[in-house]
Amino acid sequence: MPQSAFVVVAHRLPVDDGGGVGPSPIFHTGAIGEWRRSPGGLTSALHPILARTPTTWVGWHGRPGRAPTLDDIDGVRMHAVPLDAEDIADHYEGFANATLWPLYHDAVEQPVYHRRWWEAYQRVNRRYAEAVAGVAEQGAVVWVQDYHLQLVPGLLRELRPDLRIGFFLHVPFPPPELFMQLPRRAELLTGILGADLVGFQRAQAAHNFAQLAAKVLKLHATDRRIEVGGRDVRIGAFPVSIDIAEMERLADSPEVTARRQRLRADLGEPARVLLAVDRMDYSKGIEQRLKAYRELLAEGLVKARDVVYVQVAAPNQQRVAQYKALRQRVEREVGRINGEYGRVGGPAIHYLNRSFDRTELAALYRIADVMAVTPLRDGMNLVAKEYVASRLDDAGTLVLSEFAGAAAELKQAYLVNPHDLDGLKHMLLCALEAEPADARRRMRAMRQHLRKHDIRAWARDYLHALGVDGLRA
Repeated sequence: MPQSAFVVVAHRLPVDDGGGVGPSPIFHTGAIGEWRRSPGGLTSALHPILARTPTTWVGWHGRPGRAPTLDDIDGVRMHAVPLDAEDIADHYEGFANATLWPLYHDAVEQPVYHRRWWEAYQRVNRRYAEAVAGVAEQGAVVWVQDYHLQLVPGLLRELRPDLRIGFFLHVPFPPPELFMQLPRRAELLTGILGADLVGFQRAQAAHNFAQLAAKVLKLHATDRRIEVGGRDVRIGAFPVSIDIAEMERLADSPEVTARRQRLRADLGEPARVLLAVDRMDYSKGIEQRLKAYRELLAEGLVKARDVVYVQVAAPNQQRVAQYKALRQRVEREVGRINGEYGRVGGPAIHYLNRSFDRTELAALYRIADVMAVTPLRDGMNLVAKEYVASRLDDAGTLVLSEFAGAAAELKQAYLVNPHDLDGLKHMLLCALEAEPADARRRMRAMRQHLRKHDIRAWARDYLHALGVDGLRA
């Protein structure tokens, strides 16, 4: 079996076969045989690094059953881990997304606990760890990604003590009082602490983790280091970012230019376009945003003939009951708003429940006078950063939730508490009515920040902290 000096392990491989179970990325690009490189949030973040470093990516290929043999993608070796239908139901849809996901997102929905889900989580994490142990060469660097695989660092430490192991959590890490609800809290913390470096999106998350290590495991812990069995595990904040240069090239391409001109005409040449791009998830604040917009229309503060609201809600294909119920509520609210405030040929909200290719998404960014990114809780939210990167004209305004990780960096956005409907309405109006000079000043400052803190800076900072400066983005 070929081995690599650098191994990325994530729940999903960066490929999409056009079907299967699991969340669809918002966009797809580039046909590769029957498989397509699918840059969702994680894949978009890591791709510039992987393209420059001989790497094996370990993950699930997206369909139940035997693991296929896949060709390399952009020089990255694909190593598929098999998951059967029970694994998907109990590990992925169960413990990962019905237990951990809601808990880590402030328990916006009630977490569900089943013992068989925990058994599946252990089983699947061990399968991933064994796969990594088989493809990592002696002394290799392994970078474990996200909440699906929190036991993998500890399992790898047992299987391959020669490896240098990093773990990065892309979602929020909850405060101790929430995490303490977990029946298997000690095992999860111990699993993560198998890593040499544990990275989070925000400093508060690292602080939460250190508090729990001290409280639950009785370890000596600070916000920078935790002593574990004679080892020092480093912890810290490493806010993930995007490839801003690639986003700028796309936004300035002839294809995007042509598409954005058609889009504005298709929307009826409105005075203002309000855009939101989300995955259909209860943590994204879609319902709160729709309610705030309906009240603005009802109070006459916004006129449907002047402002067009485009809501992209990319499908969530998980068979979790909450997601099905959320979609029904969202579609009912959109129908209500359009029924009361739309007109023939001019709906108040253009609602799109489908995946978008990157060209169309960039074109939407370019025509949006206001971008609303208002999750109830989010680890980072790269959509906010993509919107800023795409605004080559320094125009446009960003309404951003205080509870998205991006708010710590994009401080010139119109920051809002999405739970406060009056505050959300006020900030949407401020953004819609912003003076052009002030909007340009804010956007220019955010764009300058992103140029200094792009995806390569994120990788460089993380890998330096991991002690592997030889790997560069």
